[in-house]
Order: sequence, then C-alpha cells, then structure tokens
Amino acid sequence: MTMINLNSKMSGVETSIFAVMTKLAMDNNALNLSQGFPDFNPPEELLQLVNEKIHSGFNQYAPMPGVPALREKISEKVFELYGRKYNPVSEITITAGATQSLYTAITTVINKDDEVIIFEPAYDLYIPVVKACGGIPVPIQLELPDFTYNWNAVKEKISNKTKLIIVNSPHNPTGSILTQEDINALEEITRNTNIIIISDEVYEHIIFDGQKHNSLSSSKELSERSFVISSFGKTYHSTGWKVGYTLAPEKMTDEFRKMHQFITFAVNTPVQHAYADFMKNKAHYLALPEFYQSKRDLLLKNMKGSRFKFTPTKSTYFQLFDYSEISDLNDMEFCEWMVKKYKVAAIPLSPFMSSKSDYKLIRICFAKKDDVLIEGARRLRNI
Repeated sequence: MTMINLNSKMSGVETSIFAVMTKLAMDNNALNLSQGFPDFNPPEELLQLVNEKIHSGFNQYAPMPGVPALREKISEKVFELYGRKYNPVSEITITAGATQSLYTAITTVINKDDEVIIFEPAYDLYIPVVKACGGIPVPIQLELPDFTYNWNAVKEKISNKTKLIIVNSPHNPTGSILTQEDINALEEITRNTNIIIISDEVYEHIIFDGQKHNSLSSSKELSERSFVISSFGKTYHSTGWKVGYTLAPEKMTDEFRKMHQFITFAVNTPVQHAYADFMKNKAHYLALPEFYQSKRDLLLKNMKGSRFKFTPTKSTYFQLFDYSEISDLNDMEFCEWMVKKYKVAAIPLSPFMSSKSDYKLIRICFAKKDDVLIEGARRLRNI
C-alpha cells in the first residue's frame, strides 16, 4: 500500500468539542445541553415561507454576494439598531453561516507571521484558522470573575506585526458583553494603525436584563476597519440552514468576496428569500431577549439547591456553572463523568483556551424546550 505523507495544514487539530460531546450524549442516551442549537423548530411562518419560495422557483444559484432583498433588509435593520448605513450592494455579503464568514475574513487578511490578538476563552475556530494561514495567535485572557477585557494587556501585546484583533460579543461561552467603555478603548488602541478587526456578533439579539448590545457597527471609527459578522441561525432558531452575513466597508468587502466566491460562491437561495420576507416583522428578532431570558430564568430557578455555583449569564443562550465544590476532576473528565453517570451533556471550558486552565467551569445550552430544561436541572441537582 502506498503511504502518503499528507502534511495537512490542520494536523494536530482535534475534532470540535461540540461534535465530541454531542456524540457522547447520543452514545449514552443523555440530554444534550452541550452543543449550541435549539431543540425546537423555527417559527411556523418562516417554515411556510421557505416552502413557498421553493415552490415559487427560487432553487438555483443566488447572486454571489447574496439575494438583494435580504441584503437590503439587513442594511435597514443595522441602520435602525446601530445607526450605521451599510450599502447593501457593496458592503453586505451573505455567507454559509457565521462560521464561513469567520473563516473567509481570517483567510482574506492573514498572511505568514501576521499576529492576531484573540481573547480567551475563545470560540474554537479562531486559533486553528489563524495558524492554517501561517499567522501567529496572541491570546489574552479575559479577566475573572466577569470575563472582562484588560485593555492595558492588549496595548502591551500590540506590535508592528499585529494585523488583526478578534472580538466576540455577546461572548460565547461566557455571556459577557462589550461595554461602551470597551468600544472607546478599542477605538483608542487601533487609531492611526492598520489593524483590522473581526467582530463576531452572532448572538446580537440575545441579551438580557435590559442591557444593550454594543455593535462595532455603532462606532464610525471601528466600523471603518471591521468585519462585523452575524447569523440568522441563532436569531431564528434555524442553525441547520447555515446562513449568516458579513458587514464591512467596500474595499474590505471587495477582498472578502474574492475569497468567498471560491469557498462557497452562493448560499441557499430559497432560505435567503424567506428570511428577507420574515425580517419585515421586526418583532421576530426584537422579542428574542424576553424569549431567551425566560428560558435562562427557568433553568436557574430549577437549579436552586444544587451544588453548582453560578451568576446569571448576561447574554447568549449559554450559562456557565462552577463545579469546584463538587469535584476535583478537570472539566473534560467532569463532563465525561457527568454524561455517563447523570445523563446530561455539557461543554467543558478548556477547549476554549490555548493554554492549560483549571477554571472548573462547564457550559450549558438553554435553547431547549422547557420540559428538557426542567429535567436537565433535576439531574444536575442530583450531582
């Protein structure tokens, strides 16, 4: 047999923790509160719209940048919420989910030995893609107890090789959010530099307790150097349809689309048309804070009396739980033990870190039906 030395760019990269824990949940017939997807359908109206678009003939390639009507609705939404007018023709691109947006943006701008500042815990896509492009990740830890930004540490890490800063707010997995003070600090740090920013804002509409989402789109200064990325999957309970979008100034969008056209070229046509119609009713995304806050509160109400410690998450549909009073196991071992013995799957925090950590924290997804949350909490209370 011929032996091939593949020498892959991703050698050494393990299977995503989300896929690992979902398989472990299936193998052990456990409640899957790990991977971040709802266990309920998108709204019936949206399902009917997709069916209508399919039967109306919208089944061939969409334009490479995306269906015009959808880009126009995104432009209107962003202007209304954040005060920034993106040209739907030249500054908005529809992608095959936010994951593709992130991959495309990173590969568009990062070359060998470019440095990329990444805040940890960090979504597990960032560092592998930076490395695959020959870039050098520069991790900076968010500060406990609330996972806040240390901008002085950022200033110390900036060098003449710094090409990119990646921020994520609302933040997965911690639920922390960028404040206006954070926006001001980032403006000051990047002013008069060539540093580009990627702002991962896929949970932009899932923010709680009356707090505000501070999009980088709302900053004139930062929006001129940023790829701002969001997702319809998180907003409309339709993660399996894989449709997201990227906002960026025209010159940055031009370069982004050069890469985009060779990664996927076009994105699901009937779904794009359906989203465009569905976005006409703003309540579909403006009501999300109340919808998911009720699920967060239901979960935490039912966790009272457990041995886990927690602070209610500020955003996303993830809640962190501290198990330090329960076990000395590391987080991966604890999650494996929990799924096998108590039939509940969660996500450990260590895969979001590039260096060894001992946070004793796990992430639970509460984008689930109420009865699943109640049963999951009951099982967790037994630990």
